[in-house]
Amino acid sequence: MRNSRLLLRSGLTLAAAAALPTWLAGPSAAISGISVSTTGTQVSVVTSACTQSGGSWGNASLLNSGQTAFAQGRQAALAGTTVSQSAAWSSVSPGTYTVVVVCSNGGTAGTQSVIVSGTAAAPPTTSSTTRSAAPSRGVMGGLGGAARDYGPLTLGIGAALVGSGVIATGWYLRKRSKPYRL
Repeated sequence: MRNSRLLLRSGLTLAAAAALPTWLAGPSAAISGISVSTTGTQVSVVTSACTQSGGSWGNASLLNSGQTAFAQGRQAALAGTTVSQSAAWSSVSPGTYTVVVVCSNGGTAGTQSVIVSGTAAAPPTTSSTTRSAAPSRGVMGGLGGAARDYGPLTLGIGAALVGSGVIATGWYLRKRSKPYRL
């Protein structure tokens, strides 16, 4: 009786520990489903979140700091395939912008901020003695600034692997704590 209670208690603890990574990974599914990049005065956005409906993938809008609604920004139609859709804007003035992608079904694929410097970046050098200058404003960290959205399937698989590792560790420690019997 005592062993079954102890086993039940340790099983519940292991189940809670296994569920923790999934709970922690839950909010990251809300990370933007778009990837925004800049080259000089050109801004481009790539997504794989939209499906084609009525011959259209959807639209993307480039909003400056004074604009708040999708319709106020510079709009561009998404083009691409079922794997990847993209849009681009050229001759963008320096400043901070927000890129919003709305799919043809009306759902928002994502929103992400971007800083346009207005100067083209120098190509990387291959010499090990040459050092490039540090970026003036750094990277835009946070949601989507330095991370890629891997989607719920990948996060679920990762959570399952972490959970199985926690369970295996608990099982190993439990077996190890039993006294040796002949």
